[in-house]
Amino acid sequence: MKTSRRQALQATLAGTVLAGIAARADASTAPVDSALFLSTWDFGAAANNAAFARLQAGGSLLDAVEAGAMVPEADAANQSVGLGGFPDRDGHVTLDAIIMDDAGHVGAVAALEEHVHAISVARRVMEQTPHTMLVGEGATLFARQQGFPSATLLTPESERAWREWLETAQYRPVANIENQVSGVRGNALDHDTIGLIACTAEGRLAGACTTSGMAFKLRGRVGDSPQAGCGLMVEPGVGAATATGVGEEVTRIAGSARVVSSMRAGLSPAQACREAVEQIVRLRGDAVAGAQVGFLAMDHHGRFGSFALQPGFTFAVTDRAGRTQVLPADSLRSA
Repeated sequence: MKTSRRQALQATLAGTVLAGIAARADASTAPVDSALFLSTWDFGAAANNAAFARLQAGGSLLDAVEAGAMVPEADAANQSVGLGGFPDRDGHVTLDAIIMDDAGHVGAVAALEEHVHAISVARRVMEQTPHTMLVGEGATLFARQQGFPSATLLTPESERAWREWLETAQYRPVANIENQVSGVRGNALDHDTIGLIACTAEGRLAGACTTSGMAFKLRGRVGDSPQAGCGLMVEPGVGAATATGVGEEVTRIAGSARVVSSMRAGLSPAQACREAVEQIVRLRGDAVAGAQVGFLAMDHHGRFGSFALQPGFTFAVTDRAGRTQVLPADSLRSA
């Protein structure tokens, strides 16, 4: 039987991931210094640990969030990020990513092909070009010119799932499929993202977000993840936020920018995440009845919060001592 992502994660992190599932992460209860790294889903724990190790080794905060995002990108069992991601409806795996800091630096790629580490290509866009985003063939050509190694992103497992999907070609998002066993999932549309945000004791902020996007999407589709203010937002002196779930719903409200704006106005991180989810429901009503959208946020003091539309969204938090917990987010709707 194929080992699931969750089983693999538990095996590798058994000694480091604390038993904190019952806890709730809210700005009103979290110690000021409790959050150094915050990331989406249970597999975010491995990303956080890699980010912490890079920071401890002398890397910058940008180095750390990049290193963290690279972990799920290289995990072929993770079928919604990087290598092994589900393809579009024409069989092409395309990747989206963004990286930001609190000094106004931002780089992103969308519809990138043939390269595993979209987050690293996004950082190179930030550092080596006057632009903030490159897309499609241009992004792929840039990655090649910058010396990034090419790779075949479509794995046999993801190709098999795509061919099975072709039998009906139905788009049917399934909430929290990220936490189910990987492999052939029939007509289910994966809509997962690794979003990772960080805050130092001095209040410096950075973030990264990377995904292969919605499974079996129309060719050329780009979701919220690589868009500044949608999948990720970082603002000096305020905080950072990231999103996961159905990207179209996040994009409609510029979700991460909305969360950060709410924190600037005085809401706690958890309150700001909830307000964004409630706005999606006000705007979309029954159209999001079966969809999942989740937000994570952290202010510049390290206080953090989360909120989701549906139950089942989890996230990973790593404190300044390097201790990692996987926690459940509160949700608007009950199980």
